[in-house]
Amino acid sequence: MPSLKIGHGYDVHQLVENRDLVIGGVTISHDRGLLGHSDADVLLHAITDAIIGALGLGDIGHAFPDTNPETEGIASTEILANIYNKMLEKGYEIGNVDATILAEAPKMAPHLKQMKENIASILHTAVDNINIKATTTEKLGFVGRREGMACEAVVLLSQV
Repeated sequence: MPSLKIGHGYDVHQLVENRDLVIGGVTISHDRGLLGHSDADVLLHAITDAIIGALGLGDIGHAFPDTNPETEGIASTEILANIYNKMLEKGYEIGNVDATILAEAPKMAPHLKQMKENIASILHTAVDNINIKATTTEKLGFVGRREGMACEAVVLLSQV
């Protein structure tokens, strides 16, 4: 039986004016975007962190420190692709991804299909292996006050 590894990722970013809102590699029309060293894609960061965790390689901040000027403004699709390659080097493939976006607005439902397709493409897996949910926090906390967004992700890796 192949070895299985589970990883959990969590990410949060502040919403600010004059930034594009990019979630799951999809640019979504909104009055604010997420603040970060990269494009601040909270979904892809959580998934990346989950893969890094499953591999026992620390976290996304060690792999892509926000003090590195060479990665300023980098697309999170590139970050995920880089970690995917490290996963392959370690002899693993994606079993499945399950993620939850926490955002009061905008509505994520119209974009979930494209997000899943983007992630499946980067991770070279079937779209059926990617699940993305979105929820609000019922106006509670920083998410509810629309100050930021968060995401949690769990991945299962299977040894090739």
